[in-house]
Amino acid sequence: MRTISAQTARRLAITRQRLAAPSGKPNADGILDVVRDLGCLQLDPISVVAPSHQLVVFSRVGPYQRKHLDTLLWEERRLFEAWAHAASIVVTEHFPIHHWIMRRYAAGGWTYSARALAWMKSNDPLRRRILRQIRKEGPLPSRAFEDPSSVGWRTTGWNNDRNVGMMLFFLWRTGQLMVAGRQGGQKRWDFAERCLPDWTPKTRLSEPAIVRSAAEISLRALGVAPARNINHHFVAGKYPNLASALLAFEKQGKIMPLRVTDLDRSWPGTWYVHSDDLALLDRIEAGDWSPRTTLLSPFDNLIRDRARTRLMFGFDFKMEIYVPALERQYGYYVMPVLHGDRLVARVDPVFDRKSRRLSIRAISIEPECDDLSVARSTKDAIAQLATFVAASGIDYNGRVPTRWRRTLSA
Repeated sequence: MRTISAQTARRLAITRQRLAAPSGKPNADGILDVVRDLGCLQLDPISVVAPSHQLVVFSRVGPYQRKHLDTLLWEERRLFEAWAHAASIVVTEHFPIHHWIMRRYAAGGWTYSARALAWMKSNDPLRRRILRQIRKEGPLPSRAFEDPSSVGWRTTGWNNDRNVGMMLFFLWRTGQLMVAGRQGGQKRWDFAERCLPDWTPKTRLSEPAIVRSAAEISLRALGVAPARNINHHFVAGKYPNLASALLAFEKQGKIMPLRVTDLDRSWPGTWYVHSDDLALLDRIEAGDWSPRTTLLSPFDNLIRDRARTRLMFGFDFKMEIYVPALERQYGYYVMPVLHGDRLVARVDPVFDRKSRRLSIRAISIEPECDDLSVARSTKDAIAQLATFVAASGIDYNGRVPTRWRRTLSA
């Protein structure tokens, strides 16, 4: 079995995540390439600096015009919104995978889907009213629908008794509706067949074929990974009989098993690399690798799997959004700093849309990462973020490392 170093594994992962130099092209085709390689962009309603999915693209192509992403979604329809590991933007080319997930949900095949289907059945008048109204009037926001529910949706979360919203959500999860557009942040819903372009691949593949396709996307996005990482990435947890698929891949020579060593220890388990990436792996081992420095969304694909991030980078990352302000260690919306093949710092920014100022509330550096060259690269990365959000300036008005203060303010 081939053995590679932890540094090589990190560099391969970073490269396949499109975070090595050079950055991608900041146009529609470049953005599509990013989403295709990553598999998905997670959607999240928090927008302290910019929406997370926009930040994930920014980290890979630098400042870009957001209209390019909107064009891919709402005009060309080369991207659409679906449930991958969470609500996400995905590639229309991968529709057979996502359609299979929708069909499984509609059949009660996923966690919580049986409860959702029972609730939908109890509120069939609401379901039929929504579908009838959309059929007649076209794309509509949730506020366009009245609520004749007989049974409220019960949960301890924010969506308790939000029956119209939950019915739309479940109709989306089962593939009957899609997000046709957004207006002021509000989703506009329409029938899937009226949203998808004519060229959308509609072939219904078998479950094993779907798992193989999804596993390849997951592994290639990760660069190098054990089975547990593959299962936790892309369409997380939706890989029935993944072990069989990986065994078949290995016999076919489509993937290669690896051992990853980090100084005097090996990372647990058998790791895999896709055969299409072996030449890239060879180049990286030979020293042909170019680093970049960039800020990462807290929902970035590179660091979404916290256990993997801890193992690969020695970086323990936790969201502190729901932690009381006085108890936060690093900040509210912390963006890790990727510098070459290391996660070297954490930046807590906020963008004031009225003043157009990007405020840096805190910068925390990792052990042995206080070098001034890292400070200069971090400053440049923050400046790139300011350019992306069209900030009029940057204010370092929070906690920053003493050794970095002069460099940051220069």
